[in-house]
Amino acid sequence: MIKVETDHFSPGQICQSGQCFRMERIEESRDGAEAGTESGKESETENDTEHSALPKGDRYRVIAGGRYLEIIEGEEGCYFLCSQEECDAHWKAYFDLETDYGQYIRPIDPGDAYLVRAAASGSGIRILRQDLWETIVSFLISQQNNILRIRRCIRTICEGYGERLETPHGVGYHAFPTPQALAGLEEDGLLASGLGYRSKYVVRAARCAASGELDLEGIKALPYREAKEELLKLFGVGEKVADCICLFALHHLEAFPVDTHISQVLQAHYKKGFPKRRYKGYQGVLQQYIFYHTLHADGP
Repeated sequence: MIKVETDHFSPGQICQSGQCFRMERIEESRDGAEAGTESGKESETENDTEHSALPKGDRYRVIAGGRYLEIIEGEEGCYFLCSQEECDAHWKAYFDLETDYGQYIRPIDPGDAYLVRAAASGSGIRILRQDLWETIVSFLISQQNNILRIRRCIRTICEGYGERLETPHGVGYHAFPTPQALAGLEEDGLLASGLGYRSKYVVRAARCAASGELDLEGIKALPYREAKEELLKLFGVGEKVADCICLFALHHLEAFPVDTHISQVLQAHYKKGFPKRRYKGYQGVLQQYIFYHTLHADGP
């Protein structure tokens, strides 16, 4: 168990920020057993150490890059239930823990009351470094969808087409399906997984990635504008989805996705446009504070 000594880090806020869909709060059933583990076995934490010895707080599970992590966030701090070696090798980068997010909050114009409030309400959010392929599929599915349904769709395709894995403590889970695992499907092959019309978007993207037409490694090396242009070539990817992928997978912090929620905020508080020049290079961080604030605080 590793205590995370980092300011501006809240797994709970990140879980609800709309960035990722395989991070979720672990709910406890009435008898105290964990619900929702794919194997039906006990959670990682209960196998790892005595439940009563763990810090008290909200517990979260995240599956990313073929790895599984449980987190406790409470009054005593935030704890990763993994080894220091695994934390250093994977989770520090995934959660962007070595970046000072105070550098994005301190320069906020004190005269911008709305942005000050938004940053305060979502100050524990960090921009994740997610797998590019998983993020492409996730945000293709996200269109005209809500977070609960997106999670359900992704869980279904992972269980149906992803490799089954198991932690050293016997907790079963599934990796995200590779492009090759989806490329052979008919375009409507994911209708049964709840994707609806988005099935053809995902299958066509899988075919492009499996054939090499979509060069995932090449896109990772491109600057923001060029990466976005490449993503826009994908069937079903528009401006907002491309910007989400650039921000949440490629870590281009200048990407500023505009969906219905953000559009409402811009109309209400930034009629001349969001002051991107003032916050050049990290507008996307502020976008996340605004997005979270609209969903979980006082709206636009």
